[in-house]
Amino acid sequence: WMNSYVDFEGQQADIAKRDINGLFQWHRQTQLRDYAALLGNFKQKLGGNPSQADLLQAYREIRVRGERLSQRAVPELTTLAMSITPAQIAHIDKKFKDKNEEYRRKFMSGSVEKRQRARFKKSMEQMELWFGRFSNEQEAALRRASDLRPLDNQQWLEERQYRQRRILALLQEVQQKKLTREQTTAKVQGLMRELFTRMESPERKAFYDASIDHTTKYILTAIKLATPQQKAHAHERMQGWINDFESLAAGK
Repeated sequence: WMNSYVDFEGQQADIAKRDINGLFQWHRQTQLRDYAALLGNFKQKLGGNPSQADLLQAYREIRVRGERLSQRAVPELTTLAMSITPAQIAHIDKKFKDKNEEYRRKFMSGSVEKRQRARFKKSMEQMELWFGRFSNEQEAALRRASDLRPLDNQQWLEERQYRQRRILALLQEVQQKKLTREQTTAKVQGLMRELFTRMESPERKAFYDASIDHTTKYILTAIKLATPQQKAHAHERMQGWINDFESLAAGK
């Protein structure tokens, strides 16, 4: 995946593999038991009648862990950023533009109905991963709930493009100014903080808060519609992940 963006040269791929392996080792040894406990809590909540507040708390818990992982990856990302060439920056820029065009085709072209259907299809892939197959009646109810969400794909594209511009600007600054490792580390850390705290920035907070509100209400609709068998499927799925986390954490 990284190579598809960067187009590695020389030893870059070997160094990236080394750093990814080291990051995964840290992740397994220090984070996965916490994930297992968190997922066990989700599993317990699902057995009752979770509220939207429960889902919002789960979202916050996951976000904290995502930020923790991103900060731990700063040394590896610093190494990568310092190795990127001008040609590779151009390659990354082209990849970003290609992915944005793909996003426009899938989620921003055609009628409102077409765009709502594409969004619903994407969300149902996740719903079925958790709960298994839904009946036609359940799907129809979920589709109605999905369509109540605002079609804000243009705003999501703008957020993607903002992140892309900031990444490219960082890589260009590192390359053009020949920044030291210490300077590059500070830049990478700063960008990580900026992207994670952007959700709380005055100009974007209302958008993100509304999106999280609509998404959690939609997920809650699926939970309320789920049959005992579908909830059992979700319990089995979560227990499987818990088992995987514990096995990986134990070095198996």
